[in-house]
This record gives sequence, structure tokens and C-alpha cells, in this order.
Amino acid sequence: MTTARPCSVADALALVGEKYSLLILREVFYGVRRFDAMARNIGAPRDILAARLKRLVEAGLLEKTAYSERPPRHEYLPTAAAIELQDVLHMLRKWGDRHLAEQPSVVFAHSCGQELDPIVTCRCCGQAVTPGSLTADYRVPGWSAKGWSAPESASPDGG
Repeated sequence: MTTARPCSVADALALVGEKYSLLILREVFYGVRRFDAMARNIGAPRDILAARLKRLVEAGLLEKTAYSERPPRHEYLPTAAAIELQDVLHMLRKWGDRHLAEQPSVVFAHSCGQELDPIVTCRCCGQAVTPGSLTADYRVPGWSAKGWSAPESASPDGG
């Protein structure tokens, strides 16, 4: 029997790891909140876009709000949980600009007046996070960097 490593990254990807979900969030962060404009800007088939929007609303990342009763029309507003994902999109954009694009498609200016160059820092000390600055503390019993390593009498699924 194989059991996947318990992981918040895997859990997050199950929700937003599909391409159109992240592109919906990108559009919402750009201020595009209505279905037709999202469909145009993302290029997703309308049925897939509708399904992804529904899932993001059900997961608490977007709030569906009526802006017209006749005809019924809605817009999608980011929740606090979605806003926390904005940093992830900035880092993905930075990586994509560096490794995949000939030139950036969009550049953000920070309030300091300079072009945004996002980095991950430690909230406590303010230092940049680098691979050499991290030590993992595996909190799920039986799991380590190498994977499942508990005694043979135990299994990773608790059985």
C-alpha cells in the first residue's frame, strides 16, 4: 500500500492547482470581477470557467455578489483567504518572467516607487528565506524527509 505524504501544498493544489483557477484569481486581483470579462481575458471555455468559479466560491476564496437583478448578473469578489494567495501569484509571475517569458507581460510598481521584485522573508527576523536557512520539523508521526519511516506495525493512514 502506498500513501501520499500529508502536505498542505498538495491540499492547496487540489483547490487552486488547476490552471484556470489561478487565472481566475489573477483576473480578480487585476480588478476583473465579471464572468464575461474573465472568459475573454482567460480564454477558458465558459462551462469550465463557470465550474471553477463555483468551486472557488464554495471553498471560500471568492464571494459571488449580485450587481444586476434584470437580467441576473453577478461579480466575484476576493475573500481574505484569496487575498493571501496574491503573494503566491506574484512569486509565480516572477518565476515565469525569469524562466519562460522573453519580457514581462505586466510589471507592478511598489508603493516605494520601485518595480516590485518579490522575495520571501521571515516575519520574525526580516531575513530572506533561502534553502540553506530552513530546517524542516516533520509534525506528522512517522514521516520524515525520506518519507514514511514508522515501525512496520504502523501504517501512515493510521491502520
